[in-house]
Amino acid sequence: MDARQSELAHLDTFAFENAPPEVDPKSVKEIVDAHDAGLAKAKQHLGRMDDTKVMGMWKGTMGGKPIFETTRIGLLRAIMLNHWYHHRGQLSVYLRELNVPVPSIYGPSADENPFGEA
Repeated sequence: MDARQSELAHLDTFAFENAPPEVDPKSVKEIVDAHDAGLAKAKQHLGRMDDTKVMGMWKGTMGGKPIFETTRIGLLRAIMLNHWYHHRGQLSVYLRELNVPVPSIYGPSADENPFGEA
């Protein structure tokens, strides 16, 4: 989950037309640094939420019209975390297509020998 998503969860309403532009990293270091900074910021934002906050309603709008409404906990789980898992899955497919061994995600991958070196 990136920091922008966790920041959005603090709002009661978010206008999607005001979403910040996507960032175009220029190096692997920029990607790793952005990931690490975003994760730290997301932990900070989520740590400030209590049960009342996460059970509160969240609404997304476009052009002033509501297009999506859910509890914050629903937003965090179904939209944000699932979105992260989806892209992790995409990355594993790209690694496979590039003949790069797929790392462990939920346990050993098919590229890892469960019995050690042969």
